[in-house]
Amino acid sequence: MAAFAQSLLAASAGVGPARVQMGSTLGFHIVLACIGIAMPTIVLLAEFIGLKFANPVALLLARRWSQVLGVLVAVGAVTGTVLSFEMGLLWPGLMRQYGSVLGLPFGFEGVFFLLEAIFTAIYIYGWRRLGGWKHFWTGVPIAISGIGGAMSVVAVNSWMNQPGGFTLANGQIVQVKPWQVFFNHAFAYETPHMIVAAYMVAGFLTASVYAVGYLRGRRDRYHRLGFAIPFAIAACLAPVQVLIGDTAARSVAADQPVKFAAMEYVSHTSTHVPEYLGGIYLNGRVYGGLPIPSMDSILVGFSPNTRVIGLDSVPADLRPPAPTLIHLCFDAMVGLGTLMLLPGLWWLFSYWRRRGLPRSRIFWLLGFVCGPAAVIAMESGWIVTEVGRQPWVVYHHLTTADAATKNNVVPTLTAIVVLYTILGVATIAMLRIMSRRWRVIDARNAPGGRDRSATRPVPTEAQRS
Repeated sequence: MAAFAQSLLAASAGVGPARVQMGSTLGFHIVLACIGIAMPTIVLLAEFIGLKFANPVALLLARRWSQVLGVLVAVGAVTGTVLSFEMGLLWPGLMRQYGSVLGLPFGFEGVFFLLEAIFTAIYIYGWRRLGGWKHFWTGVPIAISGIGGAMSVVAVNSWMNQPGGFTLANGQIVQVKPWQVFFNHAFAYETPHMIVAAYMVAGFLTASVYAVGYLRGRRDRYHRLGFAIPFAIAACLAPVQVLIGDTAARSVAADQPVKFAAMEYVSHTSTHVPEYLGGIYLNGRVYGGLPIPSMDSILVGFSPNTRVIGLDSVPADLRPPAPTLIHLCFDAMVGLGTLMLLPGLWWLFSYWRRRGLPRSRIFWLLGFVCGPAAVIAMESGWIVTEVGRQPWVVYHHLTTADAATKNNVVPTLTAIVVLYTILGVATIAMLRIMSRRWRVIDARNAPGGRDRSATRPVPTEAQRS
């Protein structure tokens, strides 16, 4: 364990504070970004059900979810602005050298976010001013803008993994092909992987809130539908994500073989490479892992004879600094992604048998667990992507050490940690206040003015207003 701790310290040496600050702010913001990408679609689906089938419960859910979306988009705007400043302040070498290359995708992201913010405001304030389908269509640009913004940001990250579309002469950028930059080689598998992950995070997180309510005895139409709509979206996309992830891993093996070697504990280039589940990597050996013979070669090339490139293919200073961290995060992402398949299959079987949600308490516990599991899987995937690319910030072109600021960032790192902790607590407190206020309204609308959630009637239009 001492050697493992030393490897983590080595990973953060030199540019450590800048990486920790960028990682912590990105790790916080990305949850909000996932909600901004996918939550508009969930809200629109609820409103569509409400309008199409005259379902007032679905309309009530859509209205409340849009208010939650407004709060989280506002917080995401703050954290996203911090990230935009950090690109220049923490990584001046990157922006000085490749700012002209990254200008197009960053510019698109800004336009998409502006549109998303504008139409979010119109949608929220339009509940009392626009009726029926007119209001519904004001929300469509929010969903489109969220996906467009995600594509733009992932275009930057995928370009950093597979740079192209520019010409260097004497160390300077002399020509940029913007569309080749945007639609780079890694864009095709990173973008769907991230967007589907965003829908799973938003869907399972939202559903988990109503799963808790169900477990606490609130088993009315409101909680069942509040669980079913986002859960259905996330559960349907879970098997799609498994297929996308498999394709992405195989592409990483071809495009970034050293990253893949760190992900899978491949020390030496060879065939019949085993797949390790868990374990700690020290000095070229795996301790505590469960090897599956030849499975890594089969996954990469569909044959045990497939040659997999190992960490020994490059000098030690060009290898990812923390293989154990990368591998365990990769295992967490894959393992939790597989876990999230189970409640969806369970629901499908239950619907086939009795046309309804399962009643088992275990199913609803799984429904709750899928919320935090989706967040952990998504965060783990980003750790694999970013730490696995090290020591490069632009693969094979610019190292992280050369890109990072030489100034002391410990004071700003400290401030960021304190401020983001306060911001996170305040955001959760705000959402809880909104939830309690809605509970009070529902209790007043219940028969006798008491909270009889199991038999609560459908709210009238006047009560929803």
